[in-house]
Amino acid sequence: MGLRGVGPGRRKGEIVDSQALNAGRSAYREGDFATAQALLSAAKGPGEVNGEIDHLRGNALMRIGRYDEAARAYADALQDPTYGKAGALATNLGRAYLAAGKPEAAVTSLNQALNDRTYATPYKAQMALGEAYEALGQTREAGAAWRNAAIDESNPDPSAALARLGRSFMQLGRPMDAIEAYRTALDFSTPAASQNAVYADLGEAYVAANRMPEAQDAFSRALADGTYRLTATQQAASTASANALAAISARPQSDTDAMLQAAGYGTPSPYAAQGGSGAIDPLDPLGSSGEFIPSPEDTGFFEVSERDIMENARQRASVERKNKHTGLKVFIALLVVVILVAAAGAGLYFTGYGWPTQEAVVEGVFQSQTSGEDLSPYLASGLSEEEAAQIASLIPAGATISIDGVDRSMNESTVSLTATLAEGGTQSYLIELVREGIGWKISSVELSFDSLADAGTVDATITSDTSPATDSAEAAQDEGDIVSADEATDEVLGTDQSILEAGETTDQGSDAAAQPQEEEAAQ
Repeated sequence: MGLRGVGPGRRKGEIVDSQALNAGRSAYREGDFATAQALLSAAKGPGEVNGEIDHLRGNALMRIGRYDEAARAYADALQDPTYGKAGALATNLGRAYLAAGKPEAAVTSLNQALNDRTYATPYKAQMALGEAYEALGQTREAGAAWRNAAIDESNPDPSAALARLGRSFMQLGRPMDAIEAYRTALDFSTPAASQNAVYADLGEAYVAANRMPEAQDAFSRALADGTYRLTATQQAASTASANALAAISARPQSDTDAMLQAAGYGTPSPYAAQGGSGAIDPLDPLGSSGEFIPSPEDTGFFEVSERDIMENARQRASVERKNKHTGLKVFIALLVVVILVAAAGAGLYFTGYGWPTQEAVVEGVFQSQTSGEDLSPYLASGLSEEEAAQIASLIPAGATISIDGVDRSMNESTVSLTATLAEGGTQSYLIELVREGIGWKISSVELSFDSLADAGTVDATITSDTSPATDSAEAAQDEGDIVSADEATDEVLGTDQSILEAGETTDQGSDAAAQPQEEEAAQ
């Protein structure tokens, strides 16, 4: 087994086989995952706890498709309190459950990952949570998870989450919302194959919204470089849009079109045989004389009376008067509409309205407490962890609420409500909200009793001293921990070969630089 000793950063009494551990790391970096997991399994004794070894072993097992064993390895790693990385481990555990066909267990583990406030990349857990909810047929919850992943500031590429959000909207029968999600995804995606798939989904959404010309344009863009192949449903939508446009083009011929066709427009003329371009000779529109200068008998041009000429001139003048300044009139009308809409929006803002509304935020926080979801999307950004926990402790699970009234102002609002508790009885609340952007977030929750002296109150004011510089320092400290091959492998996305986004470490330095790279392989 080689030399055994106390590994770096391990508790006294924990014994690892250093030779097997180092060999396992090397095999993992070289892509020999089967050998890596065997060596890592041998690096510690039965029943021993070592978060680093079990984390890397779980990653190797995921790579070779042994998902149940990978889940057990991640669960073992979570038992090591000195290792940390609870958010990353819980996310990988959820992905292992998802790959093993256990979406219910995946949801539990991924929500556990989101509860770790030290987890620097929660969007990874949100993406996997969306897949788990989708596997359970919970489309609305899946859409909420992908929306949270898209707006997560730590997400470097929100286009994938936005495309998934568009798919959820389509399943919910909301094609207009899906169109907006897909168009936003295109704004963030690179001009590569990923855009082709989004354009194809966008075309399908346009068809569902009965916007056939735009659908055809989207499908054309998806197929432009010849690298993308439409799915069966996308092909059906493309065919439907093409048939709709063809039906419009095949409308019965108008009287004007019939007259022009009878006059010879659109048909070859003798002028083409004399070296012309093949178009109608403007001096011989009927094409009957075969001469460059037509005769009056053949064309009838000189039989037009002065009365006919005057009547035609009068009609043209009438049309010109109607069309005069049309563009200016349209511009002024649009400008007035924009001003009215802006004034209405400003009026709503100053009178305390926003999106989401105060009522929606309050209802959302009670629903999230009931379903065991994270409450942070509904809480003011400046709250401390203790204040957020106090607010969460006052909100009962399983309660149904009735909004009694809303006191609105531009920057602060108060919602009074009555909650019917799951165990029976009711409780009144006063909930303070502050404006963030155009929406509202909860800053404090107060139990309302007949006597204020008996009321239990939490006044969670926004007094966070945490600065962006502190946040950046903390993020830098987290990244300075063990981050490398398995930091990227936290991004397991399904059961294929890219189930983990394992960042490959490279040996570019001396033996002194090798140890930090090996430590980074466990993030």
